[in-house]
Amino acid sequence: MANQIKWANALSTRPSLEAAVAEVVDRAQQSLQAPAQLGLVFISSAYASEYPRLMPLLQERLQVQALIGCGGGGIIGMNPQGEALEVEGEPALSLTLMHMPDVEVKAFHIPGEILPDMDSPPNAWVELIDIPPQDQPQFILLSDPFSSKINDLLAGLDFAYSGCVKVGGLASAGSMGVPSGLFCNYQLYREGTVGVALTGNIVLETIVAQGCRPIGSPYLISKGEQNILLELAEHDSSDISCSEPTRTPLEMLRDLIQSLSETDRQLAQHSLFVGIARNEFKQHLGPGDFLIRNLLGVDPRAGAIAIGDRVRPGQRIQFHLRDADTSAEDLELLLQGYQKDSSDAPAAAGALMFSCLGRGEGLYGQPNFDSHLFRRYLKNIPLSGFFCNGEIGPVGGNTFLHGYTSVFGICRQI
Repeated sequence: MANQIKWANALSTRPSLEAAVAEVVDRAQQSLQAPAQLGLVFISSAYASEYPRLMPLLQERLQVQALIGCGGGGIIGMNPQGEALEVEGEPALSLTLMHMPDVEVKAFHIPGEILPDMDSPPNAWVELIDIPPQDQPQFILLSDPFSSKINDLLAGLDFAYSGCVKVGGLASAGSMGVPSGLFCNYQLYREGTVGVALTGNIVLETIVAQGCRPIGSPYLISKGEQNILLELAEHDSSDISCSEPTRTPLEMLRDLIQSLSETDRQLAQHSLFVGIARNEFKQHLGPGDFLIRNLLGVDPRAGAIAIGDRVRPGQRIQFHLRDADTSAEDLELLLQGYQKDSSDAPAAAGALMFSCLGRGEGLYGQPNFDSHLFRRYLKNIPLSGFFCNGEIGPVGGNTFLHGYTSVFGICRQI
């Protein structure tokens, strides 16, 4: 079909940046066999000192109307044999080229300091992107972890572009002190957010694998302030209002831990998280219904627990555990569900993977785990991405910054 979306990716692990650029451009263009409207480039932080050279080298060989990218502590892409690889801690360059007829492509850079005030109306955020909300843009966002005000940006974009998919990640490095690299339209940026908005005959579908399993039962927050859980009540799924007696979160947690197996008790010492239910009205909550947040600390005197997000009375929470087996099972269940739900849809053209630096070989004890599992279910489509300092993806209709997560953005024609 002449108007079919096509994706091509090439990954190079050559230590010379010139040789890596030449390899990925030649292979990606040869594979695409069509004019590219968009390029995505992910470069290993092993090349960090050479970030300023990347855009001039690419511009010599590549003419594409929109180009974004960033640096990462690990890089994901396709080798010449058509296998997806996750290259961690070593030189790697990944280039994705996309031929997208009937799709408008707009790349942009947004400095953190120019974001509208959070009390601003939606049109202030629309002016920032300059695309009407009725066009339903799909967003890919790549941000500096320090200067982008990414949580404000995500909240503002959700406000202005409700129902539009936003995926991406925070640029990362394999070691401390390596400066961020963001790329947009052949320019290098050290701060803010770069992104692309896609409108027209395209949809980005998402899988957000947070890698956790619930333990115990859900609780209802009866008292909370900012990010502090102060009182919880046992939650009866048949009664959302719940009028059970309240206790301190620490008391509830201690009782829960006593009920666990010895293996889970050990795991709870270092891998305990809190899931916040995103749907206030859904009675029976499953693994995909929770936004997973870090447990930051406890106050033994007050019995309070601090978590990595704001809470309010009436929300439901459930404690979660994370380990390699749980992460693998979580992703496989989500992939099975996606495969079933999309069985009648047009074939996917390609996919992006934004995975936490805390996953990969360090979590699973083997390389390429998430990418190979993904392609077991979505065969023969190019996959690219990077290991992030935080992953951007939707849960329950809103977009969040995650940790320890793999977010996939799967592209297909409408």
